Amino acid sequence: MAIPASKTELANAIRVNYMKLRTDLDSVPEASWREPTLEGHARDTRMSVHDLVAYLTGWCELVLKWHAGRRAGRPVDFPEAGYKWNELGRLAQKFYADHAGLSRQALLDRLDIAKDRILAVVDETENDELYGKPWYESHTFGRMIQFNTSSPFDNARKRLRRWKKENGLR
Repeated sequence: MAIPASKTELANAIRVNYMKLRTDLDSVPEASWREPTLEGHARDTRMSVHDLVAYLTGWCELVLKWHAGRRAGRPVDFPEAGYKWNELGRLAQKFYADHAGLSRQALLDRLDIAKDRILAVVDETENDELYGKPWYESHTFGRMIQFNTSSPFDNARKRLRRWKKENGLR
């Protein structure tokens, strides 16, 4: 899928990539959900499917936090308070820990809600606000949303499909 360049393309990319990802997530057997057998987000680490979904949820919720902060006129810590862009592996570990106590369904529900809230933000935001000017450094708001939703959804799906194949899962 091409890089979204408009509000409509962004919303479509989020919906399509998420729907495909959810189909694959829903087919993961319960017994495999928390096994740390996927390559982790930090070098030389392993993660579970639960961790993968926690990671996606964490990033979606950060997008919403960034948006809320900007909208309220508050300064926003990018990527997150206490983390630098070169510490994303450590931030991934935080996301895993933050969501570790959630059941499979509760975590999937939380991701669904975050994705729906992001789509609502996209829907209520004018195209020029999404793509007409830099929002963070040289990146537009639409590009920052895409970096943290549709692209990671697609990446996660590819990871998951490779993992399922390697583990004889369909």
